[in-house]
Amino acid sequence: MRQIEKFPNLVAMFFTRAAEGGDVPFLWHKEGEDWVPLSWAEAAKQVASLAAGLKAIGLKPGDRVMLVSENRPEWCISDLAIMAAGCVTVPTYITNTERDHTHILENSGARAVIVSTAKLARPLLPAAIRASEAKFIIGIDDLRVMQTGTLDYHHWSKLIADNPTDPATVVADAKREDLACIIYTSGTGGAPRGVQQHHGAILHNVEGCCTLIAEDFGWEDEVFLSFLPLSHAYEHTGGQHFPIGLGAQIYYAEGLEKLASNIEEVRPTIMVVVPRLFEVLRTRIVKAIEKQGKLSNYLLGRAVSIGGKKAAGGVPLYDQPMNLIVKSLLMPKISKRFGGRIKAMVSGGAPLNPEIGIFFQSLGLTFLQGYGQTESAPVISCNRPRAGLKMDTVGPPLLNTEVKIAEDGEILVRGELVMHGYWRNPEETARVLKDGWLHTGDVGIIDEKGRIKITDRKKDLIINDKGDNVSPQKVEGMLTLQPEIGQAMIVGDRRPHMVAVLVPDQEWTQEWCARTGGPCDPKRLVDDLDYRAALMAAVERVNKDLSVIERVRRFILADEPFTIENQQMTPSLKIRRHVLKEVYGERLDALYKA
Repeated sequence: MRQIEKFPNLVAMFFTRAAEGGDVPFLWHKEGEDWVPLSWAEAAKQVASLAAGLKAIGLKPGDRVMLVSENRPEWCISDLAIMAAGCVTVPTYITNTERDHTHILENSGARAVIVSTAKLARPLLPAAIRASEAKFIIGIDDLRVMQTGTLDYHHWSKLIADNPTDPATVVADAKREDLACIIYTSGTGGAPRGVQQHHGAILHNVEGCCTLIAEDFGWEDEVFLSFLPLSHAYEHTGGQHFPIGLGAQIYYAEGLEKLASNIEEVRPTIMVVVPRLFEVLRTRIVKAIEKQGKLSNYLLGRAVSIGGKKAAGGVPLYDQPMNLIVKSLLMPKISKRFGGRIKAMVSGGAPLNPEIGIFFQSLGLTFLQGYGQTESAPVISCNRPRAGLKMDTVGPPLLNTEVKIAEDGEILVRGELVMHGYWRNPEETARVLKDGWLHTGDVGIIDEKGRIKITDRKKDLIINDKGDNVSPQKVEGMLTLQPEIGQAMIVGDRRPHMVAVLVPDQEWTQEWCARTGGPCDPKRLVDDLDYRAALMAAVERVNKDLSVIERVRRFILADEPFTIENQQMTPSLKIRRHVLKEVYGERLDALYKA
């Protein structure tokens, strides 16, 4: 069985795999109808030359370099080149607003920004021009900029062309404890916090995941399809550095609308995705099978039924004949839709409904749920066939990862995977790192087979269906600053977007009624379209200053104000989310169906 080496840093791991890979394809992207490869050898030359270019323009070891780009080969090359130059990558979401960019630029003290397109540069450039530390802007594509203020503008390709460097001459001298990247994630206080991930933390994840693949599936010529944003810790490690550790090929998907066709074309062996994608794929599979007639629908129903029994303990003897029929008639069709060589589909980044996992397992696809957070680089545990797959658990901890349950039920983690702290935020660091243990904010148990089961969450964060963190207090605070809105609660856990319960401001409501001439009856106003439009206008004002994942798409009106007396607020005037969800849960759920 193949074992992964103990590398000193991520750059050394890449150059080792590149030397082994040579002219074998490494990174693929779509041009028109064709997939175009970039070999390991050519990627290594570009990484080495871009690293030399970054040094040539004046970047020094330890300098932070912001990276703003969609998933593409240049993302991977830029990330590795930044580290090869001794600098620190600061990945940021392409959906960030100008205000988000300003916060991250100032907090990280980034001296340079690499941005892919003119479109992404529009909200970024004003923030970069004003940033106190930023000195360089590097465009992967032609940014068509007319003026960059005090920033020095460079073309990505020209930096490579002007600094040709042999990869064999690159000295990757970073140690495992040295900072590799700062990944920003939303905190309960609202402003994104920079998680310091060191080389050893990500390598710890890579080593654990490679060991899992080798022991449970066999390590061969692996193929990944990269879909999730590389600015997310899950994809950064799981969709980039993990494949590099395996010496795998990485294909960059064209987008959600073409994902199904991309899967059939690429035929990945491992897919790293979030629960929302599985929900979309399940819907598409069900619709496709519905069109195939009664027999296919019957087989699907029986497959899921048998899968549920298997997950609960085993397939009864009387179901064995039907199980064989499903395996011979239905499973090959499903396997073909996923390219025919999927070893494992790995779900992470957000909580998974166990029914989704059982559905895919029932169709013959090995489905693994993982668990982690950005602060652990990010994988803490993952389901493994050899430990027994149980969909309401997130599996045993990774190799060399310690997990224990605190007296109050909180999951604590220790090991090289744990971050060194939040960037320039000692207070938050002290709150979550105690005596070497990461306090995850999640509550759980460890079962008799060593698998972690998450039962609750202490931390007050919303994790949407793509695994993005949203601070509810930040959005709610911005909503209640509007004169029309007195109180607000947003929800969106495991959902595609945020929705809200709003309590209109009483004084504003009285003025609105006087102005429009109608009676101020709350029951009547609930259905008054003009009244709702005025409130929606207030929500939209807030949305303009929020990122895409934070924006509130729809709302309902509360039956009454949140008060201490109706137990919807604490004595310190914090809203009781669990109480409000009990009262308004069904109506909020209905907003996603309407």
